[in-house]
Amino acid sequence: MKIIYLILGLVLLSSTPAFSLSNVYGKITDEETGEELLYANIVLNRNGVFAAGGHTDFEGNYSIPVDPGTYEMKISYSGYPDRVISGIIVKIDDSTKLDIAMTQGINLQSVVVTAYKVPLISQEQTTSGGTITSDQIKSLPTKNVSAAAATTTGLSQTDEGSSVTVRGSRPDATDYYIDGNRISNNSNPPVKSAPPSPKNNEVLKTQKALKNKIKKDNLPKTPIVPVLTQEEYTTIVENDFIDPKKNNFSTFSIDVDNASYSNMRRYIAHNQTPPRAAVRVEEMINYFNYDYPQPEDKKPFSITTELGECPWNDDHKLLHIGLQGEDLRLENATPNNLVFLLDVSGSMRSANKLPLLKKSFSLLIDQLRNEDRIAIVVYAGAAGLVLPSTPVKEKSTILEALNKLKSGGSTAGGQGIKLAYKVALDNFLKDGNNRVILATDGDFNVGTSGIKDLEKLIEEKRKSDVYLTVLGFGMGNLKDNKLETLADKGNGHYAYIDNMAEAKKLFIEELVGTLYTIAKDVKIQLVFNKKNVKSYRLIGYENRLLAKEDFDDDKKDAGELGAGHTVTAIYELEIKSKKSTAELMDVKLRYKFPKEDQSRFIKKIVTNQISKTNHTSDNFRWSAAVAAFGMILKDSKYKGDADCAMVSKLGNNSKGQDAHKYRKEFLDLVSKYETMTLTSQK
Repeated sequence: MKIIYLILGLVLLSSTPAFSLSNVYGKITDEETGEELLYANIVLNRNGVFAAGGHTDFEGNYSIPVDPGTYEMKISYSGYPDRVISGIIVKIDDSTKLDIAMTQGINLQSVVVTAYKVPLISQEQTTSGGTITSDQIKSLPTKNVSAAAATTTGLSQTDEGSSVTVRGSRPDATDYYIDGNRISNNSNPPVKSAPPSPKNNEVLKTQKALKNKIKKDNLPKTPIVPVLTQEEYTTIVENDFIDPKKNNFSTFSIDVDNASYSNMRRYIAHNQTPPRAAVRVEEMINYFNYDYPQPEDKKPFSITTELGECPWNDDHKLLHIGLQGEDLRLENATPNNLVFLLDVSGSMRSANKLPLLKKSFSLLIDQLRNEDRIAIVVYAGAAGLVLPSTPVKEKSTILEALNKLKSGGSTAGGQGIKLAYKVALDNFLKDGNNRVILATDGDFNVGTSGIKDLEKLIEEKRKSDVYLTVLGFGMGNLKDNKLETLADKGNGHYAYIDNMAEAKKLFIEELVGTLYTIAKDVKIQLVFNKKNVKSYRLIGYENRLLAKEDFDDDKKDAGELGAGHTVTAIYELEIKSKKSTAELMDVKLRYKFPKEDQSRFIKKIVTNQISKTNHTSDNFRWSAAVAAFGMILKDSKYKGDADCAMVSKLGNNSKGQDAHKYRKEFLDLVSKYETMTLTSQK
């Protein structure tokens, strides 16, 4: 007997409508009995990349809008082996019907963490719940999900019949879960009833209208499309220009996160413009390594400054500040005590989530040494220890535990964090590297899930000298705001893995920097000369700004620097003085060694020695090109004359050796985005 659980909580989500020119629809059933499979998970991949997805309704029906092309479909359902169908050809304005029968079969060796042991009443949770069996659903006079949910105590259906309220709450503040998968009242499109006949499908009418517009305006058949998403980002208000006469102190925490770049890349790869809030310019700049000198005098990092012309505003100058972390070879590093904290909830079923996660972590395991140790904690509706701390010399045991993981249930992220830190402390290495590596889409919805609650939890845990790495996976419901908060508050680093190439960058090419912190609480403070500087603006770092007095406060948390990492910051300036010897500002830094609580101090004076753009370093020009593209994506009011052509010219003249072709990839993204925008403007 199938059991459907409905868990009701107060969460506000937003969604953006999407459209395409075709769709794939049909019914998923049990091969032997013909019974409809309710809420089966469906993923459509195109050229090995996620393209679209959806679920069946209460009658086993599905309908997924897609662009024309050739697809591979993967169907997943609890208790059934995954079914993969290749070579699905979808034409323009064509509704492709695929009825699929699934064969039962359970892998009894699989590790499944399920959400259905959470008590219905708990002081630590703001949720309530109930169950409806498949037999009860069949006896209902409706197959509408909202109507079925409304049979649970405390629920009622809205007048329109399209959504549910909980004890009179707003419909858009209610989510419910079926087999651990969230159905939001304002999800797009909500799974309500069987899809209408293709001939009467309003979605197809919209698609046909779009097709006619493309023909009329002679547009290519791959326009920029709005994003079907429930992703969450923190709104960023750009830094303004500041008059030093009003405030000549600029203070911020360093940031080595680079999640925004790979996330931006994922959007553009799918012909989509990333949301402005998803674009953090400093993370785009810091995605790339720069050619700075190694530190001297036993300092953990070196400092480089360079002053040059501003490519997008002839009246302004750019100040480039670069930090280079000391290189460290893995064979010379201390042993690792790592805890993998892995989200295996229902929201992680997609091919670019848990399956990609397992492949990525397999890469990491292959790089580690025999003396390193790994534990695996997983969480869905509850948290559990799948693998106790195990030496990497027992690699087959670790890989077996990792590869057995299956997804299902809701997401008790708070419980998982607590357990992971406990396991890390139980196996703490006094002279080693102790770290939790959290991998999730960030969709916490059970127990501690609000940003403020997570901040408090992670700030408490960071006192334990256990460091944190946060890895985001997936698309459609990525909770970037929560993942960034966890990394910022937990002595951590946040990256987003959108493909195996990114996993290789993180776990092979930058492994030591990913795992080992060489300086913590690194703060930068610029003190501008009021006589010689008219105004200044820090480009990016909006969510890393600190108060003037925070610089000298050793209790104030700031960013961490990994071994071999580079950090780059750019200021845009208006300069009064024309004397090359004029002092423009003091650049001051504070940092702590990982095992120390008292900060150390460095100071450097910058004079008015300005280079022409073609005489600046590759570091200067490349970072300026990336910053300009970030401002273009944000449609910044400060972008001046910046356009894609300018970015491409700057970038092509400064990409250097580019051993791993990351800079070439960036220039290809700029070219693709330029083509997309020109197409959309026709």
